[in-house]
Amino acid sequence: MTGETTVRTAVRIHGRSAQREAVRALLDGLRARSGHLVVTGEPGLGRTALLQWAADSFRAGPVLRLGPGEDRGAPATAGELLTTLRKAAGEAPLLVCVDDAHLWDAPARSALSHAAERLHTAGRVALLLSVAGHRAVDPEFARLPVVRLDPLAPSHADALLDEVTDGSTDPAVREHLLAEAEGNPALLLALVRRLTPAELRGLRPLPRPTADAGTLAAVAGSALTCPSADARDLLLTVAAAVRAADGPDVDTRLVLDALRHLDPVSAPTANPLPDVLAGAGDRLRFHSPLLCRAVHATAAPDRRRAAHRALADVLEADGQPLPALLHRSWSLSGPAPVARLADRLAAVAADGTTPASHGLRGTAYARAAELTADAPVRAERYTAAAEQALLGGRPDRARPLLAAARDCAAPAVVRGRAERVRGLAELRDGPVGDAHQSLLLAASLLAEDAPAEAASAALAAADAAWAAGDLSSCLATLSLGPAPVPRDAAGMLDPAAPDAATGADGLPGAVDLAGAVDGAGPGGVPVPTDPPGPRHAADPRQVVAPRHATVPGHATAPGHATVPGHATPGYAAVPSAVLAGGRTGGATPRTDAGARGGPGGTRVCGAVPDPVRDHRVGMRALLEGRLDRAAPSLGQVVERARTDDRPETLLRAASAALLLGNVDAARRAGARALAATRQSGSEALVPQALEYLAYAELRAGRHPQARAHAEEGLRTALRAGQRNTAAHHQAVLALAASIEDEPATVARHVTAALATARRHGLAQAATLAEWAAARADLGRGRPQDAADRLGLLVLPGPGRGHFAVWRLAVPCFVEAAALAGRPEDTHEVLTDFAGWAAFGADPQAAAQLARCHALLAPPDHADDLYRRALARHDEAGGDFERARTALLYGKWLRRRRRPREARGRLGTALAGFDRCGAGVWAAQARAELRALGAAPQGGGAGTLTGLTPQQLRIARHVAEGATNREVALTLAVSTRTVDYHLRKVFAVLGVRSRLELARMVEHADRTRGDRRAGDRM
Repeated sequence: MTGETTVRTAVRIHGRSAQREAVRALLDGLRARSGHLVVTGEPGLGRTALLQWAADSFRAGPVLRLGPGEDRGAPATAGELLTTLRKAAGEAPLLVCVDDAHLWDAPARSALSHAAERLHTAGRVALLLSVAGHRAVDPEFARLPVVRLDPLAPSHADALLDEVTDGSTDPAVREHLLAEAEGNPALLLALVRRLTPAELRGLRPLPRPTADAGTLAAVAGSALTCPSADARDLLLTVAAAVRAADGPDVDTRLVLDALRHLDPVSAPTANPLPDVLAGAGDRLRFHSPLLCRAVHATAAPDRRRAAHRALADVLEADGQPLPALLHRSWSLSGPAPVARLADRLAAVAADGTTPASHGLRGTAYARAAELTADAPVRAERYTAAAEQALLGGRPDRARPLLAAARDCAAPAVVRGRAERVRGLAELRDGPVGDAHQSLLLAASLLAEDAPAEAASAALAAADAAWAAGDLSSCLATLSLGPAPVPRDAAGMLDPAAPDAATGADGLPGAVDLAGAVDGAGPGGVPVPTDPPGPRHAADPRQVVAPRHATVPGHATAPGHATVPGHATPGYAAVPSAVLAGGRTGGATPRTDAGARGGPGGTRVCGAVPDPVRDHRVGMRALLEGRLDRAAPSLGQVVERARTDDRPETLLRAASAALLLGNVDAARRAGARALAATRQSGSEALVPQALEYLAYAELRAGRHPQARAHAEEGLRTALRAGQRNTAAHHQAVLALAASIEDEPATVARHVTAALATARRHGLAQAATLAEWAAARADLGRGRPQDAADRLGLLVLPGPGRGHFAVWRLAVPCFVEAAALAGRPEDTHEVLTDFAGWAAFGADPQAAAQLARCHALLAPPDHADDLYRRALARHDEAGGDFERARTALLYGKWLRRRRRPREARGRLGTALAGFDRCGAGVWAAQARAELRALGAAPQGGGAGTLTGLTPQQLRIARHVAEGATNREVALTLAVSTRTVDYHLRKVFAVLGVRSRLELARMVEHADRTRGDRRAGDRM
């Protein structure tokens, strides 16, 4: 122990929203019935804290706490227990909290289980149990509903650390503590308590290991006890094997063979397994990762080293060099550097032919660094370990490794690689402004010795500027980079050709990557002095853009370079940010083109990769309005992916295809990238691949598919600690839900996306989320609210949305403004949107433009413009946008008393909305058809088929005369939920009173009964 910090008691539970919601539902249900729930989790995750929160939150009646033993009042039989509960409850609801119910003896557990199944006989009782998660659930509790406590998400652990230290922890120390705690709140608090204030503030070095045996044992508590020496050896060998495994489980045969090496006399067996272990097939694992660490740390040092030595012997015989070397290194008796073993570890980790995950390679690099005496080589190996951790989807592990590398003296190229990893980690999970600066610094440090990596870092810096919506910085960063590499006649790189100051693309050659760029545009960015495209007429009859334009983009007035308004996956996660694998760590020399590292076969070094160069050239030309140069370069990026299966190449191709408006190519490249990342084990890239797929489906108008990809992408992003990527997926989910009848879902995703976007400066994600909220307002018939929201995004001013996204929201804004009686607000942005539509990058833009002008046109022109818009939709495809135009046209026709034509257009709109799942817009179409006296099929008046199951249940209860409060009690939901669904029921069925609803339900039931009777005849 090096000292102790007094830790303030946390005043609230961090995270645990799903678990608290489950407990809250149990307590709310007491208004109508009894219930029970089991809370489980490994030691330190907060089972007791959750039960205490439930007790503090319960206000409807008394709280009874039961525990094992006579002094705690636990009755011996179920009948006695129910009698006790009945007396304690009286007439009021009762909450019973039983902490650590697994500690009760078997008869008491049985009584508790039987009582849980008969709680209704004791009145309105909620039974809340907690049981240990480091062992299998006792059979007595196996039938009860369970809610599991998982480790805290990084953001929640960070908030807990801030609360108990008043935010005074040094950033590097913070990263180290969060990584060591692995989301366990009790361990995090124990680590803070172990450090002195000076250590917490970074003024003194931290003790090593920070999570020592005593700290881990204190958190594990009684779960660490083991009955026999043989069981202790089994647990220790499994815990030791996990340290060099690709996951939480290990091969049973490996463990048993190692045990034979430990004790040749005995016959080791894995039957029966200790409670803390789980077996599945031929694999063994601990129920609790914390307990696995504690078993390893608290073992006798000699026995621990012997276990690692035995594992190394078995693995060497099996031909598994990397885990064998790791175990051999852990079998050493002291911390002194061992150069030969360190070099071998680094060399095998860098060997791409050695099968190993990114996580295992990172562990090997980190261990090699610990055994290395030379500071520069140690720094490079720590950096390589951080790279592998990031590729494996563990930025929480990468950051402490980078801090360790920073403590070592190192040359510029090593510091540049470390800054690159730091910047990429921040790009996915941190302020993107910080990521931009880190990546620019990395490019500067790498420029002389590693120009290919410098170019990749510079392009990633542009990605960060893009995500932040900083057009000037994005352009300036894309202007940096090495000279284009000459090619031979076959288009291959020509290493013999001399470098040139400028290349075939006409862009400048090598510049100072750390310096500023002088130019005429904002922020020193060179921009064109005149727009390259024609001015567009203001006459609405002349602004429908040609369908097939050659290049996607344009520039407006001088000093305002623009790009096409597409929803690309945002350069918050573009493939230029892909890390190179297989760092040698100084153990072996680097190779040139074709060198590979890691299972993904990622490039280590060589000349400037063609996709990086072409992407940079195309992006820069696009932003500057040099459209004739942008399309060929980006097209090359897309084309190259046809014959390249590397994840980074495919992701880069998907990004370029979206820039070009080639949605089908983006979907193909994104799907192949997803398959490639999963096959290669690059967990960090899976959320990005799903992000590209989600955006491509969204742009194609396939909202259900976009939602499916974004839901999976959100889960993988959160699991990989990529909050920025998760925010983009939340924005996609909000956009997808905005066409459905789910305002609560839209609000939830918008809130989540904006929470991260505002904290980390993600302008693109914020713009998409705000647009989703506005589109939901528009779909629900609230054009004034929608126009207010959208005006902030699309109208000129400092609050305008992301430069590459706000144009997408212009059609929604024009519709909202026209319906709200504010057409004068639309003229400037509509002229700009006409320019965007003229380039053809968005297949829907031309039709949307015609629809916008139809909304604003006088009656003698609107009819023709609506027809033109529908014709454009027929060319472009996409059910949702065509249905929106048909709906607006049908409304316009109905108001001009042309019912026959209106009915046809509205029926087409309804069919289109139903096909793509746009429930909120389908309701508008049905309402318009009812106003015409038509009964839309599948959802009109007189039928209940348009209701969701929950809406149908509520409708039937109301039809029987129940009040909203009575319905809420019966269904165990809130009154507010019933109010919301009942409004939807009225809207879908077209009724205005509860009496009308009762008549409709009665009629529907009678009709169904008559139909059944007819079927039986």
